[in-house]
Amino acid sequence: APCPQWPYCRKRCSYCNFNTYVVPAVDEAPLRTCLVREAQTLLRISQVHSVTSVFFGGGTPSLASPSTVAAVLEAVAAAAHLPAGAEVTLEANPSSTSTSRLAGFRAAGVNRLSIGVQSLDDAELRMLGREHTAAEARKAVEAARELFPGRTSIDLLFGLPRQSRDAWAQQLEAALRLCDDHISLYQLTLERGTSLAAQVRGGALPSPPQDMLADMYQTARTLLVAAGFRHYEVSNFARKGALSTHNLSYWRADQYIGVGPGAHGRFMLRGEGGCSREARVQTLEPVSWMQEVQSRGHGTRSREVLSPLEQLEELLTLGLRTDEGITHERWGHFSPQLSLQAVFGEPGEAWALQQEGWLVLDSGGLRCTWAGLAVLDSLLPDLLCQLQRG
Repeated sequence: APCPQWPYCRKRCSYCNFNTYVVPAVDEAPLRTCLVREAQTLLRISQVHSVTSVFFGGGTPSLASPSTVAAVLEAVAAAAHLPAGAEVTLEANPSSTSTSRLAGFRAAGVNRLSIGVQSLDDAELRMLGREHTAAEARKAVEAARELFPGRTSIDLLFGLPRQSRDAWAQQLEAALRLCDDHISLYQLTLERGTSLAAQVRGGALPSPPQDMLADMYQTARTLLVAAGFRHYEVSNFARKGALSTHNLSYWRADQYIGVGPGAHGRFMLRGEGGCSREARVQTLEPVSWMQEVQSRGHGTRSREVLSPLEQLEELLTLGLRTDEGITHERWGHFSPQLSLQAVFGEPGEAWALQQEGWLVLDSGGLRCTWAGLAVLDSLLPDLLCQLQRG
């Protein structure tokens, strides 16, 4: 799954610590050329034969022109098999989703949209530093659903300063009236170095209490499940089978190729005779990244071969985020010698977590109960401990 990154935004949001850049104007042609070249290089050295999904992230990739998206998709299709039905997602902001622009992306090959709505409350949107209003968000989602019916996802944030349980429940009801068949819900994290974190630390804004965050998450799950959504991953809900192929492949620890400034990847270097899985991070700063791509075909800044134990740690950490968990078959793919049962079926941390109702290990594999999913971060250290001993 190639994951091209568009690093530019029109404005930095108050909570954002991603690798994004706000510049007066973007010289798109050289950036497009470099995205294409890096995609070709990395697909060649990974020797991926078939691509299941492509995900344009950012930054704000909806600020890229449809011709850039088309050029990257053409490069992917030329270097590997891109099936006609492969999922091609573009992240979009409501402020850069005019109907003509969305039609351009669809013509370029995009068939799924993920819209950063974040909130349907104007005061919250201002606090978050978003460019759009709630009315613009509604309009953007409606326009997207016309062009991408059944394949328009929305993102919402919860746990905002001053946000009440009731306001959150009302917002979810509004989102359910508006949304298509996929919703991603993210708890706001106050990242160091962001203006929102500074406001909370300085006392200008209150920090929401921990028990209220748990209540908000529970409220969301109850409402969405009642509305026919499957809670298929910690933050993701889908109905009518509209699960994201890209999201699932990531949580199943499949290979993915990060293309563009600051992109992350995990893949095997089969084209260079390698049979080990590498973690890669591309150079962060766009101009430096472009210079590297121009001189050597890619802008990889760091490469790390993942040991078998590190691969299993990733599989455990990612796989337990899903409602299916880690199947015996998937575990066996990464650990042919030691089965799930051999590592986690003996008395120990996992056994205790099963007795306490957080975890299940059965013929289907290892997975969290709903209660366990809500507190997954607190379960992982014990499980990783047991894995390291095994």
